[in-house]
Amino acid sequence: MNHSLDQLKPILSSLPVNAIFSDFAIAVKLAEISADLDIPYYIVATTSAQFFSLIAYLPVLTTEDPNVFSNPLGDVKIQELAPIRKSSIPPTWMDDSTNYLLPVFLLPNARSLSKVKGVLLNTFNWFEPETIAALNSGLVLNSLPPLFPIGPLRSHEPQESDHLPWLDEKPAESVVYVNFGSREVMSTDQIRELRKGLEICGCNYLWVIKGNENVHDSRELQEFSGDSSPEGSKSRGKIIRGWVDQERILAHPAIGGFVNQCEWVSVMQAAWYGVAMLAWPHHCDHKMNAETVEKAGLGIWIKDWGWGGEKLVDGKEIGLLLEQIMGDWDIKKAAKNVREKAREACEVGGSSEKVLMKVIAMLTSKHK
Repeated sequence: MNHSLDQLKPILSSLPVNAIFSDFAIAVKLAEISADLDIPYYIVATTSAQFFSLIAYLPVLTTEDPNVFSNPLGDVKIQELAPIRKSSIPPTWMDDSTNYLLPVFLLPNARSLSKVKGVLLNTFNWFEPETIAALNSGLVLNSLPPLFPIGPLRSHEPQESDHLPWLDEKPAESVVYVNFGSREVMSTDQIRELRKGLEICGCNYLWVIKGNENVHDSRELQEFSGDSSPEGSKSRGKIIRGWVDQERILAHPAIGGFVNQCEWVSVMQAAWYGVAMLAWPHHCDHKMNAETVEKAGLGIWIKDWGWGGEKLVDGKEIGLLLEQIMGDWDIKKAAKNVREKAREACEVGGSSEKVLMKVIAMLTSKHK
């Protein structure tokens, strides 16, 4: 990666570049290149504002206490923001090895934020009002660049889905959608309990099981789906192996609930379509995202479940929560309110639209 970035500077210097946009992962190198070439540099963050606040504050935290993450108990305190429980901090940050994530990757990039022109965030003001306001006040870190909440971001052209005809046959808001992404590996026992929960709930379900989960052959997959079809579909439930276009599924009127590990892109998609979530965090920023989901009224989070895989969650408990997500009018009403606020933010004159227009004006004014 560093070698490729070294080749980037001469290329950029030969082109009429208005600005550079990248994710956080290569901020330290691109901040240096953009400064040398006098090109505005922006980061496009794929996390919540809350998780970004923790990343941005890492240099302060580790300077005040180099062992801040060695003790998993207690809270992390960020100036002007609510304390963050250490139990919600990614477990990889607690690694004591010399090459772990924090000093090698996160800290160098966090220190480069002072050289960035701005940070575009896939969130919106209503969803994280206190965090966004505090970060933009200059009171958390006076060296922090402005944050530009421009979400929820959506795919320009959603892909066609082979699974929509099955959904078309289902009543409105009668299907719970289960998808833990491409990185989560759920144990065979936990998959059995989740299936039991879906049976107890009695609702229709569309369940995506990715190739890296512990359901390896078609015979075992048929056991979980209760059907002899290779794709694992039957009248009440459909199990899918592999990738799906999640936006098209969440947009379908038959979807009434969403079981997910709570990675941020899925949270923003659920917010846009107003689908109530059962948050089941597995790693990384998921617990902090789940807290934001619960606070905004987009769904529920059972903290006792811990990180995914830490304990075997009983199918009966899952089933009761699915019944709540699918049948509690107050939960559905709150999720629909989130949808309205998300749509308002992206309308002409909405908070996210105005911020995006501001960024565009900044880019164009430099080259008039």
